[in-house]
Amino acid sequence: MTTTQPITLALSKGRIFEETLPLLAAAGITVAEDPEKSRKLILPTNQPDVRVVLVRATDVPTYVQYGGADMGVAGKDTLIEHGGQGLFRPLDLCIATCRVSVAVRADFDYAQAVRQGARLRVATKYTQIARDFFASKGVHVDLIKLYGSMELAPLTGLADAIVDLVSTGNTLKANQLVEVERIMDISSHLVVNQAALKLKQEPLKRIIDAFAGAIAPR
Repeated sequence: MTTTQPITLALSKGRIFEETLPLLAAAGITVAEDPEKSRKLILPTNQPDVRVVLVRATDVPTYVQYGGADMGVAGKDTLIEHGGQGLFRPLDLCIATCRVSVAVRADFDYAQAVRQGARLRVATKYTQIARDFFASKGVHVDLIKLYGSMELAPLTGLADAIVDLVSTGNTLKANQLVEVERIMDISSHLVVNQAALKLKQEPLKRIIDAFAGAIAPR
């Protein structure tokens, strides 16, 4: 890919990074270093005008919105919490799939509490998703924002329930928690800075089209 306008792609380490690699390959882009072995936060690729910046998953939309990156890959959950301002979302990449669910201690009668109109204490880092979900059900909740080890909240009495990402459900089972409601399915989306889309239209469109072609057969 030859362009005088470099393209910066924001990715987070882990599952999203790994599952984005085949899509990059479809666009002829190979990341030159393994982020798990390198201390670098900006990784070169085989294309001199394309680079990858490694940021926290929750920061991807912000980097793209404010031009720190031209494009990025972020989960639907992250985009909802961010609000998605200033972002063009051309593709659901159908990668890093999981779900957002409500979970409680195995001995907590969630259905009964909801029926009786109890005010629930809910721990989550997905406050927007949780607020909208419980409001739609007419359930009164006090939201407690946490950033990690969500499963501890019901076990220590901090909260009655949690709203969190669930993939296999094994972590919930290991901590004697049960999934009681599925709020939404989650996958990762390609997001693009709207100004970059005008200034770097040709190289960005080439990558978007390659990604679209790679996910089409799935």
